[in-house]
Amino acid sequence: MATFIALLSYTDQGIREIQDSPHRADMFAQVAERAGAKVVHQYWTLGSYDGVLVLEAPDDATAASVLLSLGASGSVRTETLRAFDWAEAQSLIESD
Repeated sequence: MATFIALLSYTDQGIREIQDSPHRADMFAQVAERAGAKVVHQYWTLGSYDGVLVLEAPDDATAASVLLSLGASGSVRTETLRAFDWAEAQSLIESD
Protein backbone atom coordinates (compact mmCIF):
# COMPACT_ATOMS: atom_id res chain seq x y z
CA MET A 1 0.00 0.00 0.00
CA ALA A 2 1.21 3.49 -0.81
CA THR A 3 1.19 6.16 1.89
CA PHE A 4 -0.20 9.65 1.41
CA ILE A 5 -0.14 12.61 3.76
CA ALA A 6 -2.92 15.14 3.25
CA LEU A 7 -2.69 18.58 4.82
CA LEU A 8 -6.18 19.88 5.52
CA SER A 9 -7.48 23.44 5.69
CA TYR A 10 -11.03 24.28 6.68
CA THR A 11 -13.17 26.14 4.19
CA ASP A 12 -15.61 28.78 5.41
CA GLN A 13 -18.28 26.07 5.43
CA GLY A 14 -16.05 23.70 7.38
CA ILE A 15 -15.26 26.21 10.10
CA ARG A 16 -18.93 27.20 10.42
CA GLU A 17 -19.74 23.51 10.97
CA ILE A 18 -16.71 22.76 13.15
CA GLN A 19 -18.80 20.81 15.66
CA ASP A 20 -19.40 18.17 12.94
CA SER A 21 -15.69 17.72 12.18
CA PRO A 22 -15.18 14.46 14.15
CA HIS A 23 -18.31 12.98 12.56
CA ARG A 24 -17.12 14.00 9.08
CA ALA A 25 -13.76 12.36 9.84
CA ASP A 26 -15.49 9.10 10.75
CA MET A 27 -17.57 9.23 7.57
CA PHE A 28 -14.47 9.88 5.46
CA ALA A 29 -12.74 6.86 7.00
CA GLN A 30 -15.71 4.72 5.94
CA VAL A 31 -15.64 6.14 2.39
CA ALA A 32 -11.91 5.43 2.18
CA GLU A 33 -12.37 1.87 3.44
CA ARG A 34 -15.10 1.14 0.88
CA ALA A 35 -12.72 2.33 -1.85
CA GLY A 36 -9.94 0.04 -0.62
CA ALA A 37 -7.94 2.71 1.25
CA LYS A 38 -7.31 3.09 4.97
CA VAL A 39 -7.07 6.14 7.21
CA VAL A 40 -4.03 5.34 9.34
CA HIS A 41 -4.02 8.53 11.42
CA GLN A 42 -5.96 11.76 11.54
CA TYR A 43 -4.93 14.76 13.58
CA TRP A 44 -6.49 18.14 14.21
CA THR A 45 -3.65 20.65 14.29
CA LEU A 46 -2.74 24.21 15.17
CA GLY A 47 -0.74 26.35 12.76
CA SER A 48 -0.81 26.72 9.00
CA TYR A 49 -3.00 23.65 8.55
CA ASP A 50 -6.10 22.58 10.44
CA GLY A 51 -5.48 18.87 10.12
CA VAL A 52 -3.20 16.11 8.90
CA LEU A 53 -4.45 12.87 7.44
CA VAL A 54 -2.27 9.79 6.86
CA LEU A 55 -3.87 7.55 4.26
CA GLU A 56 -2.80 4.22 2.79
CA ALA A 57 -4.14 3.28 -0.62
CA PRO A 58 -3.34 0.55 -3.13
CA ASP A 59 -2.50 3.11 -5.81
CA ASP A 60 -2.48 6.80 -6.71
CA ALA A 61 -5.87 6.62 -8.40
CA THR A 62 -7.59 5.28 -5.30
CA ALA A 63 -5.98 7.92 -3.10
CA ALA A 64 -6.93 10.67 -5.55
CA SER A 65 -10.50 9.44 -5.75
CA VAL A 66 -11.10 9.39 -1.99
CA LEU A 67 -9.32 12.68 -1.41
CA LEU A 68 -11.28 14.33 -4.22
CA SER A 69 -14.46 13.12 -2.54
CA LEU A 70 -13.23 14.70 0.70
CA GLY A 71 -12.64 18.02 -1.06
CA ALA A 72 -16.01 17.79 -2.79
CA SER A 73 -17.70 17.71 0.61
CA GLY A 74 -16.95 21.43 0.80
CA SER A 75 -15.58 21.40 4.34
CA VAL A 76 -11.84 21.17 3.68
CA ARG A 77 -9.23 21.82 1.05
CA THR A 78 -6.40 19.32 0.77
CA GLU A 79 -2.74 19.42 -0.17
CA THR A 80 -1.51 15.88 -0.65
CA LEU A 81 1.99 14.46 -0.46
CA ARG A 82 3.08 10.98 -1.51
CA ALA A 83 5.17 9.59 1.34
CA PHE A 84 7.90 6.95 1.09
CA ASP A 85 9.18 4.90 4.02
CA TRP A 86 12.87 4.13 4.46
CA ALA A 87 12.88 0.99 2.29
CA GLU A 88 10.93 2.68 -0.51
CA ALA A 89 13.22 5.70 -0.45
CA GLN A 90 16.30 3.50 -0.46
CA SER A 91 14.97 1.57 -3.46
CA LEU A 92 14.27 4.79 -5.33
CA ILE A 93 17.73 6.17 -4.54
CA GLU A 94 19.47 2.97 -5.58
CA SER A 95 17.62 2.83 -8.90
CA ASP A 96 19.41 6.00 -10.11
